[in-house]
Amino acid sequence: MKRSDPQIAPGAFKLYDAYAHGDLSRRDFLEGLRTYAIGGLTVSALAGALLPDYANAQQTETGDPRLIEADLLYASPEGAGEMSGYLVRPAGEAAPRGGVLVIHENRGLNPHIRDVARRAALAGYVAFAPDALHPLGGYPGTDDEGRTLQRQRDRGEMLEDFIAAAQVLRDHPACTGRVAAVGFCYGGAVANELAVRLDWLAGAVPYYGGWPDPADAQAVRAPLQIHLAELDDRVNAGWPDWRDALNEAGAPYELFMYEGAQHGFHNDTTARFDPEQAALAWSRTLAFFDRVLSV
Repeated sequence: MKRSDPQIAPGAFKLYDAYAHGDLSRRDFLEGLRTYAIGGLTVSALAGALLPDYANAQQTETGDPRLIEADLLYASPEGAGEMSGYLVRPAGEAAPRGGVLVIHENRGLNPHIRDVARRAALAGYVAFAPDALHPLGGYPGTDDEGRTLQRQRDRGEMLEDFIAAAQVLRDHPACTGRVAAVGFCYGGAVANELAVRLDWLAGAVPYYGGWPDPADAQAVRAPLQIHLAELDDRVNAGWPDWRDALNEAGAPYELFMYEGAQHGFHNDTTARFDPEQAALAWSRTLAFFDRVLSV
């Protein structure tokens, strides 16, 4: 089932959004779905349509001969101390390439974000996707467990871990030294924060992420390409304040609002996925990388 499937009511998507962001327990999520399990659709079938399907929704595969992949340990002195990330780049002899830092959602470095990193590498970049759960043993294999673990980490320390990752990518011999960040949901919020904290960042692409303190807009130097879903009331509520602050600061940004799309519309492992809107957003993202990383 996809976002447009008429069997999935808007209220069911809202329940999943609350559950995915830790505002609803699994038990309450399933209980709430009973309202929408009608017309022969069972709660288990509805939940199965809403929950991620990593096994059948990968666009790329690990072991692709066109790529070089490695899990890389790195130092994060102001954060967790030791961290780990997934580094992937085009195979073959080549000059250094621009770097793309890929920042996961609120559940650690799951198979979908690894897939996104491979997509960036296949587009010609050196991609690095850190795992904020490394200090707790890494992504545990399920998003439920991943969300539980990520809530145990301090948000300030995690931000420092991603800042350290950006610096590691910048200084990697396969990278030109120019780095842009892309993040989704929690990762979108981190991408916004990196634009505030790193004056050397080449660009940031937050997908439906939370917003920095408007007072921090004065620090933004990197161009932003912001992707929002029309039906994502929770995230969109904070956009006007951040927009006004960016405008007042004269910070460079462009916004794309995707009509009829749900929060998470780029994630092709859940029913919120919108194939046309996701393809359009990703094409815009790659064009943005081409602009800011080829300078």
